[in-house]
Amino acid sequence: MNQPTDAAQPAKTGDDFENVLPAGDADVAVFDEDDKSIVRRLHHFLHAYPTAVPFIVLIVTIGVFSLIVGERFFTPFNMSLVLQQVTIIGTLGIAQTLIILTAGIDLSVGAIMILSSIVMGRLAVVSGVPVFLSFPIGLMAGMACGYLNGALVTRLKLPPFIVTLGTWSIFGALVLFYSKSQSLRQQDVEAVASFLQWMGTAIPIGEARLTYGSILMLALAALVWYMLNRTAFGRHIYAIGDDPDAARLSGINTNRTLVAVYVIAGLICALAAWILIGRIGAVSPNSGFNANLDSITAVVIGGTSLFGGRGSIVGTLIGALIVGVFRSGLALAGLDALWQEFAVGVLIIVAVASDQWIRRISV
Repeated sequence: MNQPTDAAQPAKTGDDFENVLPAGDADVAVFDEDDKSIVRRLHHFLHAYPTAVPFIVLIVTIGVFSLIVGERFFTPFNMSLVLQQVTIIGTLGIAQTLIILTAGIDLSVGAIMILSSIVMGRLAVVSGVPVFLSFPIGLMAGMACGYLNGALVTRLKLPPFIVTLGTWSIFGALVLFYSKSQSLRQQDVEAVASFLQWMGTAIPIGEARLTYGSILMLALAALVWYMLNRTAFGRHIYAIGDDPDAARLSGINTNRTLVAVYVIAGLICALAAWILIGRIGAVSPNSGFNANLDSITAVVIGGTSLFGGRGSIVGTLIGALIVGVFRSGLALAGLDALWQEFAVGVLIIVAVASDQWIRRISV
């Protein structure tokens, strides 16, 4: 007599499998599923709200240093001092965020800032050009530098890293050529073009001191946030960073948008030059030497992805504050500047590692 085949046997139900699986293993399986569910929910949350991580880090950092250093850390004066110290980096970080959102990077933002400050200062102080002309000329110089970066990226199809690495050297050489490696003293700038120093004016608010430069940074952040989140141009920026080919197929003029982004970034760098002059009171070709890397640090720690398409201006400002709080707290704790840089380096590595983990989300 023929034996029944497997196909003729009735299919096992879920109850049959539960009977085969030992009770202990079943509990482990349920626990694993719950655990994975929690991790998956956290994963999705961080992917949807990338600013949450740097915000939590900022709050924890302030709390830790308040305990270590004491009352002198979490005071209105010290907090306003930290804000003043990160104003220039935060402003450059806004420009850098726009570039990184398109999956690019700009190594020349600091050089553009310094070149714009030299143009503003020397035209007004050395060449005798009225400040109401030298100031907008300096802004246009920053926009021209941004246009050059954007044109090279879009026309020659070169990687933004290579383009801006080259223009960083070009703009730096122009700074040394035009300034003759000479600084303009604070007294000379104040006598002829005090308007250029206006961003350094402080407004006392109780024990705190808020400068016009910090106010300008916050105003720029609000304006760029609105542009990115409430306009079609902002959505195009995110689309290009996420997938440039898909953005092009959807009808977005990617080249024109990229050039516009670099021009806007150049303008913001020129405004940072105005803040820089107000901050130091003088015009120096040696100021802002590490601004390029510091701006990238603020953007990365703030949760903006180096791969483009994800990030926010708010996160960049929080990232700049994290760096400022770390350096201020470690300095008040009596640690050497060496360890301040060490801590910032660790933050960068952790931020990039977290970004890669968040991007590996499975929908």
